[in-house]
Amino acid sequence: MGKIIAIANQKGGVGKTTTAINLAASLSVMEKKVLLVDADPQANSTSGLNFNPDSNSKKTLYEALIGKVAISDILLDTEVAGLKIAPSHINLVGAEIEMLNIPERELVMKKFLDPLKEEFDFIIIDCSPSLGIITINSLSAADSVLIPVQCEYFALEGLGKLLNTIKLVQNRLNTSLQIEGFLLTMFDSRTRHSNLVVDEVRTHFGEMVFKTIIQRNVRLTEAPSHGKPVILHDALSTGTNNYLNLAKEIIKKNS
Repeated sequence: MGKIIAIANQKGGVGKTTTAINLAASLSVMEKKVLLVDADPQANSTSGLNFNPDSNSKKTLYEALIGKVAISDILLDTEVAGLKIAPSHINLVGAEIEMLNIPERELVMKKFLDPLKEEFDFIIIDCSPSLGIITINSLSAADSVLIPVQCEYFALEGLGKLLNTIKLVQNRLNTSLQIEGFLLTMFDSRTRHSNLVVDEVRTHFGEMVFKTIIQRNVRLTEAPSHGKPVILHDALSTGTNNYLNLAKEIIKKNS
């Protein structure tokens, strides 16, 4: 039985999509069957895996959410063996309005992702940087949520709002939702400030913080422009090593 992990933080620019793409690819390299669900209208996970969001605009997560197509009809194979993607499109913005009249609209994604847990070891959801109905759907469908936190001054700002949303979802829609962990991203070992943020987050959240820290890395930043996860762009880079370590941590935790 597979596990659904939502990657969420309503604060933009924290490494959420970078983590979604590279964690999914790293888990696949470790011979896990993985589905990456791009639940962000910006469709960065889709383009980051070398798919043009516009060329497939009739079969995306948007069409699945509003019931026009089955989820199985939108899944695409990627360059990474064992990794599939449910692509996104800017149309997903409209789903917020179109889903208003759907019964149990917060549970639409859960209903079509649950059966896929038989087929995949891990389903990774790249949530949008907002707390709207699509993100609520993602959290309602997920078994756990991974929260990226960048090693910068305002790191903990906004986390309270996200944790309140998670609590609401736990109370009303998904009582079994867990926090998979907090992932420190964009770490620069040369600055005292990055180290202070690491200490602050570890003090706040203790054992819930992953041991793996994602360092600032040129190869990691370049990879999306080539439409590849970093492991295919440069297998020996620091970014590749970081995400393989994260994948190992997650596999160990869930074994």
